[in-house]
Amino acid sequence: MAIVYLNGEFLPLADAKISVLDRGFIFGDGVYEVIPVYGRRLFRLQEHLQRLENSLQGIKLVNPLTHAQWVETLQSIVAHNPGEDQSVYLQVTRGPAKREHNFPAKIVPTVFVMSDPLLTPPPSPGVSAITCPDTRWQRCEIKAITLLANVLHRQQAVETGAVEAILIRDDHVMEGAASNVFIVQRNVAITPPKSQFILPGITRDLVLEVMQVANLACREEHITIAQLRTADEIWLTSSTREILPVIRLDKRLVGRGQPGPLWQQVWQLYQDYKQRLRTYA
Repeated sequence: MAIVYLNGEFLPLADAKISVLDRGFIFGDGVYEVIPVYGRRLFRLQEHLQRLENSLQGIKLVNPLTHAQWVETLQSIVAHNPGEDQSVYLQVTRGPAKREHNFPAKIVPTVFVMSDPLLTPPPSPGVSAITCPDTRWQRCEIKAITLLANVLHRQQAVETGAVEAILIRDDHVMEGAASNVFIVQRNVAITPPKSQFILPGITRDLVLEVMQVANLACREEHITIAQLRTADEIWLTSSTREILPVIRLDKRLVGRGQPGPLWQQVWQLYQDYKQRLRTYA
């Protein structure tokens, strides 16, 4: 059985319990992170912990653990669970208290960490996506556990036979329901710049980094819905799905209706990066 961490204890998942008055359960008052593990090494740990800190600051919650305590806890979770490759989920809520909207004066945050096996996805033959208006709140840069709007967007995609919904706000592409978005125009990869409407994706940043190192053209720039619909390639990036090529958007072919040549290059660069992480001494 999987071993999890809950408020200072490592215990079997079935034994992990929290109060029904926890503000994460009552209000969705908390934040989270998902960290891939390759060869039992946490992927871009410093970047994930910095984003966690930024999210906690965004909801005015003091980080309950020091940086060193987070590193030790996360490494321990990896050690307690099987598999060279894992997906570590951590969540911090404001904790249990009487149900009132304002922050309680005295409260102890709830800290939960778990790990699942992570299977590296094979090269994708391409997926379908839809576009829909972005109905989320105004602070999407906070990785909050209040994900109902994202859930509804993703479900809308699934009900049409697609895997993701690409969200549009004021005629511009924001991101996917659970991913960042890239397009390719004339062999240049473009992704929207970071803002309060976009989660600063760790995988997104790495894609830009590996492309720059390989001297492949890429940039951050606002993308209109018209550019999205006429793109040569469209990619979705996330920690667990890595880089997915979209070959059909709103039931219309993207480019030639198959993964594009730039995606193939970048996908291989990403795999090479992961392999170096696995074998790094």
